[in-house]
Amino acid sequence: QVQLVESGGGLVQAGGSLRLSCAASGSIFSINAMGWYRQAPGKQRELVAAITSGISPNYADSVKGRFTIARDNAKNTVYLQMNSLKPEDTAVYYCHANARIILGTYDAWGQGTQVTVSS
Repeated sequence: QVQLVESGGGLVQAGGSLRLSCAASGSIFSINAMGWYRQAPGKQRELVAAITSGISPNYADSVKGRFTIARDNAKNTVYLQMNSLKPEDTAVYYCHANARIILGTYDAWGQGTQVTVSS
């Protein structure tokens, strides 16, 4: 199977920056797509940014121009650089990966990392 380990969350003031990292490991042939979702209290989980092999990254409208997703294929790692953070970016951020494994494809989720932006 596939395991995802996230890091980089924390507390930051509005206007500040954070960088999230997510490393995938396990019996992986290749990774089709990796991305970040977030869930704020009382709200549904929503896509923040995703990057698929051979396709331009996809961003939520609310983060375009502020967040950048990048992927290191050699390390099976995805990063989310978050700049100009706003209090409304406060949420638990989850890493997601869709990977090819021996039995087909597998959707993996990280444990979540808290991002808190103070005003």
